[in-house]
Amino acid sequence: MEIEALFWLGTRTAKFDEMVAFTRDVLGLSTTMEEPGMAFFELPNGDQFEVFGPDHHGGGHPASGVAAAFKVADAAAARDELEAAGVEVSELRSLFGYSWAYFTAPDDNAYLILSGGPAEEPA
Repeated sequence: MEIEALFWLGTRTAKFDEMVAFTRDVLGLSTTMEEPGMAFFELPNGDQFEVFGPDHHGGGHPASGVAAAFKVADAAAARDELEAAGVEVSELRSLFGYSWAYFTAPDDNAYLILSGGPAEEPA
């Protein structure tokens, strides 16, 4: 598999309000979506950063710590490669044109491989 980019970074923290304020006020990022226990930020290049509170379901995000998504050309193929290498990997999930799977690396942290994106609107 070939990693194209580090596409997404998420963190789950008991200091949710403080982390959201830090990201907004110190790092200068604006939220693109916010709900109780979850804030979504988009960087100027399109990369994404999410902050989760301890009780937000987080769409599969681990119970604590940081997770990152690696962008690949084909998440299904990358998932198969990880599985063939003996890596613990989730089923492929899809939403909003993206496909992804979580995997556990030797550092016991959760990561994702992700491909796709929202369909482009016709010109």
